[in-house]
Amino acid sequence: MTGLRFDLRDPPPGAAALRAEVRAFIAEHEHRWTPEVRARSWMGFDRDFTRAVGARGWIGMCWPKQYGGAERSFLERIIVLEEMLAAGAPVGAHWIGDRQSGPLILRLGTEAQRQKFLPKIVSGDYAFCIGLSEPDSGSDLASLRTRADKVDGGWKLNGRKIWTTFGHLCDWMIALVRTSPPPEGGSKHQGLSQVLVDLKAPGVTIRPIRDLVGEEGFNEITFDEVMLPEDALIGQEGAGWAQATSELAFERSGPDRYLSSHPLLETGIEALRSDAAAAPALGREVARLWTLRSMSTAIAGMLQDGDDPVRQAALVKDLGNDFEQALPGAMRALRDVEEMPEAMRRMHDYLTQINPTFSLRGGTREIMRGIIARELGLR
Repeated sequence: MTGLRFDLRDPPPGAAALRAEVRAFIAEHEHRWTPEVRARSWMGFDRDFTRAVGARGWIGMCWPKQYGGAERSFLERIIVLEEMLAAGAPVGAHWIGDRQSGPLILRLGTEAQRQKFLPKIVSGDYAFCIGLSEPDSGSDLASLRTRADKVDGGWKLNGRKIWTTFGHLCDWMIALVRTSPPPEGGSKHQGLSQVLVDLKAPGVTIRPIRDLVGEEGFNEITFDEVMLPEDALIGQEGAGWAQATSELAFERSGPDRYLSSHPLLETGIEALRSDAAAAPALGREVARLWTLRSMSTAIAGMLQDGDDPVRQAALVKDLGNDFEQALPGAMRALRDVEEMPEAMRRMHDYLTQINPTFSLRGGTREIMRGIIARELGLR
């Protein structure tokens, strides 16, 4: 049975100076952010802000300089992410490209792919989304039906993806598709590959999905005889399942899994600072936050060391979802909604509407616990 460790990491050299630099940068921009924008956090999409972040060298921070990166550590990157999320900065235009698409291209892409895509992600000129779920393939993702068939000159793509975050706003998608049928008697996880899709290509139709909050952050994307070039394949043909699940460790372990609701906690602490009766409950929330932060920082250290912390990432996502979903209720228990300061109330109202989705995006709670059990040899 494999263990489940989270070794604490010391702050990197220059951490305090970097944190101060990021806070000063945020102070130049945050006057434009409404309480709803701050509560939206990494789901806020602002290309101008992303380009400003890129100009400071804070996108692709850990990547080689030859691709536009800054060759800084994973732990330095965590500092920037923490400050952005804590402030509720609208980082959505670069979030997925910086968090997982860029690292995937860096690790498995060809040199031509690295040269083409990574500098554009760093500058904020290319926004990426991920094509995983389909109308009939959600948690059972390996049953997906979108196909990329080899043809003269490349691949012909047909099928549908759904719940694609930012699909209507992005330039490129990395899609998990079937490139060959699973072998007779073999696993359905075989025969899957990852491909790069230009979302402006002929045959791509994007339909935003309006949710119960009235927003259109998710999309259904249809591919009808979309022609992809030969070099659209990322990594090894048929190895898409292993590539995609490894990529999700970057998605599930980051501070966005426990800081998406942070602006509400911050405004709640400020509003209740003089209320001695609220102190124990606020202290418990801060303690939970600090524990999750320590776990996420430990995972950043593992990634920096070249490890593959799949089970640790799943645990952080599961616990982080619990924390974030419970936070609006915890604030209501301390202050009636009608008595909350306006900014706190508006954040509370927005998060109360959207936080049920937190345990769905990036994998359901049941999927996370199944991963943890399997990785620990319990199933």
